[in-house]
Amino acid sequence: MAEGAYLGWDFSTQQVKVIAVDEKLNVIYEESVNFDKELPEFGTQGGVHVHSDKLTVTSPVLMWIKALDIILEKMKSSGFNFSRVRALSGAGQQHGSVYWKRGACQTLRNLSPDLPLHQQLKSSFSLSDCPVWMDSSTTVQCRNLEKAVKGAQNLSEITGSRAYERFTGNQIAKIFKENPVAYSQTERIALVSSFAASLFLGSYTPIDYSDGSGMNLLHILKKSWSQPCLDACALELREKLGPTVPSNSILGPISSYLVQRYGFNSECKVIAFTGDNPASLAGMRLEEGDIAVSLGTSDTLFLWIKEPTPALEGHIFCNPVNSQEYMALLCFKNGSLMREKVRDECTSGSWEEFSIALQSTEIGNCGNLGFYFDVMEITPETTGRHRFNADNQKVANFPKKIEIRALIEGQFMAKRIHAEKLGYRVVPSTKILATGGASHNKDILQVLSDVFNAPVYTIETANSACLGCAYRAIHGLAVGRNVSFADIVKLAPEPRLAATPTAGTAQVYGPLLKRYAELEEQIVLQSHASAN
Repeated sequence: MAEGAYLGWDFSTQQVKVIAVDEKLNVIYEESVNFDKELPEFGTQGGVHVHSDKLTVTSPVLMWIKALDIILEKMKSSGFNFSRVRALSGAGQQHGSVYWKRGACQTLRNLSPDLPLHQQLKSSFSLSDCPVWMDSSTTVQCRNLEKAVKGAQNLSEITGSRAYERFTGNQIAKIFKENPVAYSQTERIALVSSFAASLFLGSYTPIDYSDGSGMNLLHILKKSWSQPCLDACALELREKLGPTVPSNSILGPISSYLVQRYGFNSECKVIAFTGDNPASLAGMRLEEGDIAVSLGTSDTLFLWIKEPTPALEGHIFCNPVNSQEYMALLCFKNGSLMREKVRDECTSGSWEEFSIALQSTEIGNCGNLGFYFDVMEITPETTGRHRFNADNQKVANFPKKIEIRALIEGQFMAKRIHAEKLGYRVVPSTKILATGGASHNKDILQVLSDVFNAPVYTIETANSACLGCAYRAIHGLAVGRNVSFADIVKLAPEPRLAATPTAGTAQVYGPLLKRYAELEEQIVLQSHASAN
């Protein structure tokens, strides 16, 4: 028999992508379909439609289905052997939702192998354009939801996040109020991930715990829908959402449609699909106590945590590879663009000189601390540049070298402080996985290692969500045998060690982190006071 293959799918904002890996986790096939380029008839820009109010952002659900048709045809014409595939899983852009019309499940179960999916499913949705993560038109619904559960902190303790405009519960509440006809015609509300899984299973699929945590509707400790949250959003919502399942669940065998049309093995299993962020955690192979830092246009942190402490900032999701544990996600807008701005101001655009400045200034920057938020930050919610000397006195500017170190130390201290607020703790086995543009700068990574007092590794993650889902497909088959995800991914390429903490850094940063947190609080209070 031919060696087994496992597929990982990613239904992201701008494309659908697939990766196949073999038993040894080697990537043996990759393919993608770009929405704007290959499906111009849908008129998207960056995969979405931005409406005239600039707040409402949607994507056509049929575009996603047609993209799947195209990618499957590309695989077929390339000679891809579908019969080798033993399991598949996938990811969807988080927070997008899909509205299956009454009767759609029957259609899904009775597809003709002679026709592509998009032709047979075109009348199966009560909304042809669906809200996605870029939509921010539900502020009223967010306030209503927080009020209904006695405040933002309470909502965070139930669902892992305070109310966010892009989160699905608030999107559903808006549709329920503004489009009651479409809502009443809806038989099942899916996330992009569970909708995509349905196309492979040939039936409605449950929402997995991990992606379900990004809805403001799931009780993350009980792993079930929160009735007060459901009641605050819409009527009959529990029935329309259906059940929830652990993220590594086997949903069932692949649909007979795909067996007959493309030659999939009828024994091929569909493993629950999840969100793209949880899938990336799997693709980066994070383990307990680890932290992944993506240093891009904005900086993102993924954390593996055991005991979450939900707060008014960041998000806590159920862990996609171990449903008893959790992952946290924090986003910082002032990432690489801020680093590039300070580089341009201080070193005329030279990264080399920027690195020399980090090397020639001492750890802890002689007590000088800086906050650099040229655009309104998410965590903390404030703006402006603020500099303090060792005596906590505000100063107008720093010498160039001090400025560079203050920026980098400040960015990483903020990350550690806010991660710890969500329940993150550095343990002896902690490793930091760094990705994104700035992860190529060894001197920036040295500061990261020193601030967190943990080794930093770099990892190639161009397709981390896709890869994570291929790994999850293998793990899904092994779950009944008590095999951990870490055991499954042992054969994957090892991350490269890039920096280890300098001796004595814990003693330097201990008091500095405390000072940084206090000063940040002071800045936020002052900015709120002046805004009022």
